[in-house]
Amino acid sequence: MIENFDVIIVGGGPAGLAAGLYAARMDLRTVLVDRGPLGGQLHNTELIEDYPGIESILGPELALKMSEHARKFGLDAREYEPVTSIEVDGDEKVVTLDSGGQLRAPALIMAAGGLPRKLDVPGEEELAGRGVSYCAVCDGAFFKNEVLAVVGGGDAALEEGDFLTRYASKVHIIHRRDEFRAQPILQDRARANKKIDFVLNAKVNEIAGDGKVSSIRYERDGEAYELPVGGVFIFVGFTPNSDILKVHVDHDAAGYILTKPDMSTSVEGLWAVGDVRAQLTKQIATAVGDGTTAAVAASAYVSSIRDRERARTASA
Repeated sequence: MIENFDVIIVGGGPAGLAAGLYAARMDLRTVLVDRGPLGGQLHNTELIEDYPGIESILGPELALKMSEHARKFGLDAREYEPVTSIEVDGDEKVVTLDSGGQLRAPALIMAAGGLPRKLDVPGEEELAGRGVSYCAVCDGAFFKNEVLAVVGGGDAALEEGDFLTRYASKVHIIHRRDEFRAQPILQDRARANKKIDFVLNAKVNEIAGDGKVSSIRYERDGEAYELPVGGVFIFVGFTPNSDILKVHVDHDAAGYILTKPDMSTSVEGLWAVGDVRAQLTKQIATAVGDGTTAAVAASAYVSSIRDRERARTASA
């Protein structure tokens, strides 16, 4: 089945939902599809304390508020609707769904985010779901009274490491550099937590275990170490979900889509917002700004197409 819209949004995180809210509010026929629940990475974040105007809120709660708000203005938001490919057919963007359906529109906003980056070390893939995890909120409760390792040095590593101390008896945060990249407030909070230990200048070489994680092996200052743990949580960044684009779009070396100030890409009628685009920060506030900007730009683009069609009809 083929369905036609003015704007298609791929991805239902904060950027996609903000874009959907504004596009629908501007009376554009707008559909949003996401392979999972609306809210994206908000569901993997326990507590949010850096969104302006909201002192503290649970990630899933903010996801619900954002999705309900967007739907209030008429957004056709579809959860658990994975996308197979995004192509361009003349002036139209064509989204093929895993379910076999097809969505077509002149404007498309890419808000597909990314997936957790892997360490690519022995044992990681083999023990995934058996002690190796990429989501503390999802899996933390399964590790009560365990000793855990968190790998990473950014906001997610320290924030999720602190969260895991609710369940674990000890959390070792392993980072390859001698300084963290996380915000100072998160570093201070982690250092004040007596359950957290830091292992710096350490390169993880292997995650070991027979059917279940039993230890993590790393190297520091040329010496090899083995740390007995019951689980390993990996937070070393994300890989953008840009591979579903079957048309060339300018991107950086890591695959993040390059955008102009209005979030437009090198392909006319295609915008990229949130974690899938190259940018300085990956925060909820910036994602919402991205989505808003793209929706306003997409609205102007759709209006220009309508004007051209009216002019063509009038001259015929």
